Amino acid sequence: MGTVLAVCISEKKGVQKRDVGSGKFIPDWGIENDAHAGHWHRQVSLLSADKIEAFRAKGADVVYGDFGENLVVSGFDFRALPVGTLLRCGDVLLEMTQIGKECHSHCAIFKAVGDCIMPREGVFARVLEGGVIKNGDEMEIVERTTPRPYQAAVITLSDKGAAGEREDTSGPAIKERLESSGYEVVETLLLPDGRGPLKAQLIRLCDQRQLDLILTTGGTGFTPRDVTPEATREVAEREAPGIAEAIRAYSMQFTRRAMFSRGAAVIRGKTLIVNLPGSTKAVRESMDAFLDDLPHALDMLRNAVSDCGRK
Repeated sequence: MGTVLAVCISEKKGVQKRDVGSGKFIPDWGIENDAHAGHWHRQVSLLSADKIEAFRAKGADVVYGDFGENLVVSGFDFRALPVGTLLRCGDVLLEMTQIGKECHSHCAIFKAVGDCIMPREGVFARVLEGGVIKNGDEMEIVERTTPRPYQAAVITLSDKGAAGEREDTSGPAIKERLESSGYEVVETLLLPDGRGPLKAQLIRLCDQRQLDLILTTGGTGFTPRDVTPEATREVAEREAPGIAEAIRAYSMQFTRRAMFSRGAAVIRGKTLIVNLPGSTKAVRESMDAFLDDLPHALDMLRNAVSDCGRK
C-alpha cells in the first residue's frame, strides 16, 4: 500500500509541473488539463517519494513536480515493478507501460545540479479506469484476473524505406499477422540499415517497455549494409539459435536462397528478438515456421511456465 503525496500537472510541455492537490484521470487519455495527456502509452508519470527525498539529501532544492512527474507516491519503489503492473487508487486503475525514459534535452534540474532522477527512476502508465485522485489517497497493486496480451514491436530496416524511396510492405505484413494471432503491436518503426539506431531502439524496447517480442525485417543478407544480426547480437544477453535455424530450414522448402539469410534470434531481459528477412513473401513464410509455437517460449520468459519436458 502506498500514499499519494502530490498530483502534479503542467499546461505546456517542457516546463516543470506543479502540485494541484487533485486531478481527474480520463481513461485512455491521462490527467485533465495536463499537457502530456493523450492517446499514447505515457499518459501518466509516477515517481517514488523516497527517490525525491534522496535527491534532496544531496542538497538539491526541488519540490514535487520539478522532475515532470504527475504522481508522487510513498511506499513503492516503482523502478522495481515490472511493466504491466496494475495500480489501483480509488476508482482509478493505472497500468504501468514503461520504466525510465530517454532524455533528449536536459531539463532545468539537470542543468542546475548535473543530474535528474526521472530518466532512470520515473515510470509511466496509461489510464484504464477513470476517476479522481487527490493528495492523501491510498494506492495499491492489484492482481490481474486475466493474462496480459503478448506485446510486440515491429522494426523494418531499409535505407530506401527510411528515405521514403520505397514503400515498406514487410513491416505491415508482420503487424497484421501478429494482431490476427492475438498480439498487441505497440510500436512499428522504420529505420535505415546500420547498427547504431537499431541497437538504441532494441535496448529501449527491451529495457524500458519490457516487450514480449520484437520482430525485425531486413538487413539479414550479405551486402555491407546488412548488419541487423550483428546489431541484434550486440544487445543480446542470451541467444535462441533454434528459432533462426527453424526459419532457415523451413524456408529452404521454398527457395535454396534461404541459406543466405543470416538472421539471429536472441533474448534480452524478458524480450525475445527475432530477425526476419526483408521481402514480404519471406517474412510470411518465416512466421509460419515459428509463430504457432511461440507462446510457450514467451510464457517461459514471463515465468508463467518452467517446464519444457515432454512425456
